[in-house]
Amino acid sequence: MAERERQHVRVAVIGAGFGGLGAAVRLRREGITDFVVLERADALGGTWRDNSYPGCACDVPSHLYSFSFAPNSAWPRAFSGQPHIRAYMEHVADVFGLRPHLRFGAEVQGLRWDAGELHWEVRTGSGEYTADVVVSAAGPLSDPSIPDVPGLAEFPGAVFHSSRWDHGCDLRGKRVAVVGTGASAIQIVPAIQPEAGRLTLFQRTPPWVLPRADREISAAEQWLHAKVPATRVLRRGVLWGIRELQVGFFTKWPDRLRFLEGLAAAHMRKAIADPALRARLLPDYRIGCKRILLSNDYYPALAKPNVDLVASGLAEVRGSTLVAADGTEAEADVIVFGTGFHVTDMPIGQVITGVDGITLAESWKDGMAALRGTSAAGFPNLLTVIGPNTALGNSSMILIIESQLNYLADYMRQLDTLGGKAALDARPSAVRAWNRKVQQRMRGTVWNTGCKSWYLDAAGRNTTVWPGTTAEFRRATRQVDIAEYQVLRKPRVRARTVAVEAAP
Repeated sequence: MAERERQHVRVAVIGAGFGGLGAAVRLRREGITDFVVLERADALGGTWRDNSYPGCACDVPSHLYSFSFAPNSAWPRAFSGQPHIRAYMEHVADVFGLRPHLRFGAEVQGLRWDAGELHWEVRTGSGEYTADVVVSAAGPLSDPSIPDVPGLAEFPGAVFHSSRWDHGCDLRGKRVAVVGTGASAIQIVPAIQPEAGRLTLFQRTPPWVLPRADREISAAEQWLHAKVPATRVLRRGVLWGIRELQVGFFTKWPDRLRFLEGLAAAHMRKAIADPALRARLLPDYRIGCKRILLSNDYYPALAKPNVDLVASGLAEVRGSTLVAADGTEAEADVIVFGTGFHVTDMPIGQVITGVDGITLAESWKDGMAALRGTSAAGFPNLLTVIGPNTALGNSSMILIIESQLNYLADYMRQLDTLGGKAALDARPSAVRAWNRKVQQRMRGTVWNTGCKSWYLDAAGRNTTVWPGTTAEFRRATRQVDIAEYQVLRKPRVRARTVAVEAAP
């Protein structure tokens, strides 16, 4: 498409989840209004739009799982459910005037760097753009991962992933199989157990589950937080501080987490009387190696007479018969996959092509790596929100997002100070140095104690989690160190001198 037929914007933001909305707000607060937010769906919300399964809720306290610049005094519960979080995000879009910037049905199908023009060519399902800067906020929990199970295509009943819940599927009296025991599954199982005729849970690895300290937030508390903002700030600060203090146990002293294992085991014994079932539900790895889950009703649901636990992964489907890896068979009318997402192999990387003509996915084939979790070498003026080694195992991702937004703001300032048309490309040496530092810190952490988790890539490296406190990450992303980047300028066009002979 000709240049004149493309819309040029200063910044193109990919995704309208927490990361994309936060980037949009920060750009506006920096005085930048020439931007678009490209969202493939028909509504904002990201993972909180996609995940609408029964029982869906956050496992981070409400007052911490929200933007510091957009506090909400009216959270109804200590841990909010999906509808309230989704409503909060819609509210943010309205309050900060983001609606005019949103482009729905605009899935990014191609993103290519133009070295001559120093901008990105952006091809979407609803039009084309060029952009000086691209902020990828597609998020690691956006593309569901469904295992390639032999015979699954011939299953006669309904099959869907937890993040693509089929609300038209009536589970009443049905034989329902839930595959996976992660954060989504432990919410789904208690929610659908009362209506399912038979529920079979395929558990490849048991999770550690702690009590969920959830409660209703009283009207008096909400009033106090609204009228005396300092109380709301204090509440958020306490929640944050507790989690910051916990980080040392995950990163330096994983053996001291044994006391948590005792609490989790006691939590299970309280609800599960059957010793054989207890044995199948007790993990054999250090707590925290996988994400710690919170639930008060997961274990009670498993103890119900209409629930069967298969302590093995799903290996094959034969008609309506599901066969586990250990040979156990179960009949099902519906299969629900709670099997996570493409985290270390994000599909968005396959459509982003950088300076060398290779895709981001190809660049990351040996493991994801980005300077300060944001800039990948060979991809100028591309900033990733929730990039490599930025996820948290015990706190709110909003804290990490806001730190990366600080980095984005200073990145834009740095471009302005350079003058003229310019771009910044992370130096490979700087990316290697940052990644080496992160991986060195990862060595003694709980995530390297031997379990298999979605934090690890195919080679067993943890390219997902940040091995430190959120305060440390905020300091590391407070400003851009221009020395860590190559400054790119548009190539000069040399005028040709043509000799013209005089007429005789």
